[in-house]
Amino acid sequence: MRRALLTILVGAALSTPLMDRAQAQSPALPVPANLAQLMKGTLYPASNVVFAAQDENPADVPRAKDPNMSTDLLTSSYGKWEAVENSALAIAEVANLLTLPGRKCTNDLDVPLGNADWARFVQELREAGMTAYAAAQAKNQDKITDAAGVLTTACANCHNRYRERAKLARCR
Repeated sequence: MRRALLTILVGAALSTPLMDRAQAQSPALPVPANLAQLMKGTLYPASNVVFAAQDENPADVPRAKDPNMSTDLLTSSYGKWEAVENSALAIAEVANLLTLPGRKCTNDLDVPLGNADWARFVQELREAGMTAYAAAQAKNQDKITDAAGVLTTACANCHNRYRERAKLARCR
């Protein structure tokens, strides 16, 4: 009994520092895409699904001839309103990817993770994704139109500061 108790106590005492050390020693996650590639490969297609849902009710979008092979998310096996939900969640999740250390801009500058406005813009994007997700869950085009406006604003705020500026030091 004493030995079992001692093993438990010693194990508990060692587990936290060992876990902390293991976490501190874990390598940084790889960041293979630059900012523009991440935008073009994830946010651009996902936001287009949200924007398309403003014009045509996703429930009315016909499935592709072979939905398993469709490159149009709205006509795929996971299409219609589910595609809007998934795209909205992807937008919210990509916000996390925008905060990974090591990501570069196309001009080889580091993504400005330390800038307070960058953190604010990333949070706006995350919230826009979640707003679109709630609208898609409600299957309501009016709410999707409102959510698309929130998304447009979130994107424009960041683009106006970091993409559209004429200064050479911008992140692009």
